[in-house]
Amino acid sequence: MRQIEKTIQYLIGSGMDMKAENNPYLTFIYTSFQERATFISHKNTAKIAKEHENLELARLCGFIAADEKRHETAYTKIVEKLFEIDPDETVRAFADMMRKNITMPAQFMYDGQDENLFNHFSTVAQRLGVYTTKDYTDILEFLVDQWKVKELTGLSAGGRKAQEFVCQLPQRLRKLEGRAQLRAKEAPNVKFSWIYDRKLKL
Repeated sequence: MRQIEKTIQYLIGSGMDMKAENNPYLTFIYTSFQERATFISHKNTAKIAKEHENLELARLCGFIAADEKRHETAYTKIVEKLFEIDPDETVRAFADMMRKNITMPAQFMYDGQDENLFNHFSTVAQRLGVYTTKDYTDILEFLVDQWKVKELTGLSAGGRKAQEFVCQLPQRLRKLEGRAQLRAKEAPNVKFSWIYDRKLKL
């Protein structure tokens, strides 16, 4: 537990970078995506825990997933309203955020040993099905549908270009999913200090 606590303290000290540039449009789009991602990852972790008969962990992750779902609902409703009030600026912000690639808040994760801890953690999560490139694309498709991005009209030239980019992006990402899964299967073993330097396949 000491290494986990150390990782948490490093993460608190490092902060996070949403790439939102102090822009509320970007911030709410990021949080809509991120909260759905954490809902999915905790739900999947609960499922894996249950499969391994760790019912207490499954229950705990289920509680967290439900909480993340409530956060997701709140943020997506805010962006829904932004699309009603200012569709042009909102769709531009959506495209801008997706071009940057949404990375989870723990991207600066560090345990005092592994400089690439977040990448290693993410690769294990991909391989185990906790949070995958498919989930990323599914979230994007969900938000495009939820916010009715394809149905927007009266946009400026820049707004239409952003709309086209966002609506076509899921199809492009689907083509990359297989490659990501293959990379996860081919990755080497790396030790994790959280589990007493036990090595896991990435």
